[in-house]
Amino acid sequence: MLPAEAVSQINNTLEKYPDSRSALLPALYIAQRHVGHLPLDALHAVATLLDLPDAHVRGVASFHVMFRDSPGGRHLVQLCTNVSCMLAASSGLLDVLKEHFGLRPGATSPDNRFTLLEGECIGECEKVPAMLVDSDVHTGLTAESIIEILARYE
Repeated sequence: MLPAEAVSQINNTLEKYPDSRSALLPALYIAQRHVGHLPLDALHAVATLLDLPDAHVRGVASFHVMFRDSPGGRHLVQLCTNVSCMLAASSGLLDVLKEHFGLRPGATSPDNRFTLLEGECIGECEKVPAMLVDSDVHTGLTAESIIEILARYE
């Protein structure tokens, strides 16, 4: 079930698109922002609002790494581990995240502050290694800078 405010925002978003399938990603973002993740009942609510099959909505939500099907930390960290970033030592940054914040890919830190995902390309290949924290892009990462950056997120 979605909160009334989320339903209202999704309905407003739906008016901006000629086809309800085009509104699916924005609707999923809205639902996740209000619920914190996308459990099956939230996906069903989105499918109903957009008059789309449940299986289609679940498929889209499970395909995109920015959507979570279970609760996570207060901030979502997506460290790019695509070829360019791996060549620029992003795998060493995974070690820093594990040692300093207790983060492992796919898991949430013990203090529930961060959930870490290994992400595919985030489009910052000229400034690697890169990561997203929520929707904030951070590039040119080093062991020191990644610690400083994450310290800013409470």
